[in-house]
Amino acid sequence: MSNVIVTGGAGFIASHLCDRLIAEGHHVVSIDNMCTGSPRNVAHLAAEPRFTLIEADITRPLDWPDSVDYLFHMASPASPIAYWRLPVETATVNAIGSHNALELALRSGARFLLSSTSEVYGDPLVHPQVESYWGNVNPIGPRACYDEGKRFAEALTVSYHRAHGLDARIVRIFNTYGPRSDPDDGRLVPNFIRQAIRGEPLPVHGDGSQTRSLCYVDDLVQGLMRAMFAPDVSGQVFNLGNPDEHTVLEYAEIIREACGSSSEIEWLPAREEEPARRRPDITRAREVLGWQPVTPLRQGLERTVAWFRQRLAVPEGASAE
Repeated sequence: MSNVIVTGGAGFIASHLCDRLIAEGHHVVSIDNMCTGSPRNVAHLAAEPRFTLIEADITRPLDWPDSVDYLFHMASPASPIAYWRLPVETATVNAIGSHNALELALRSGARFLLSSTSEVYGDPLVHPQVESYWGNVNPIGPRACYDEGKRFAEALTVSYHRAHGLDARIVRIFNTYGPRSDPDDGRLVPNFIRQAIRGEPLPVHGDGSQTRSLCYVDDLVQGLMRAMFAPDVSGQVFNLGNPDEHTVLEYAEIIREACGSSSEIEWLPAREEEPARRRPDITRAREVLGWQPVTPLRQGLERTVAWFRQRLAVPEGASAE
């Protein structure tokens, strides 16, 4: 089968992607510097002969001696807590790291997929967000290292496609949840589940009316596979996410119920420049890739809560205290 490189392969989404690629018979090399990824996420693949984990920083040139057929560029801190802690690293992995990954794909004749983000839309003035929307992003704001880093990575990717004919495609990933997400990364689902199963207050910033649209990780990985292995989509951009939109306060109540918790809501100040609304228009992915999410929210949350209980060693009906 094919030889596949996954940058950031020990991360939350990318580790699930590695699982899927291995299951379909590919040889997979994961390159990760572990600044936000974890060897734990791919430890179950350690004995798999078609999987190799390399701890390396892709902001350094990738002199890869073997053939590469497909390159998924997934490397980047992705949660606000992570990229606020690592702003320079976040900006450079999306600039220099993307350049190195694109150069490797070009030298190898590999097909390239950039994992971008819904954050390229910033605090959107268009709702739902469609791929043709240019976004509303502050280039010097507190999220700029990530938002503008990804926007530059997109610009670089299409430049390689136009200038060198590189077979490349871009996916903009919307909020994704599931097993292996970092319990301490500060994002909505991990935060609420961690607090709920411990019986601690659920932190809601602002008035809780801001919206998000959550996609289960298995559905997202299916979209990544469709985007990479579709034969005639080079140069195209696809939103990958779930259009099922709820307010943050509604998610707090749904997750509290899924955890069987009586946690109260803790009202906190609004976060600076937090997007007010987030919902993907996935018409292009449906029509071109034949993809749409299929996992119901409550089913995905049940699986995620079960994983968090195991990860945090909190049995059902008990607290961590």
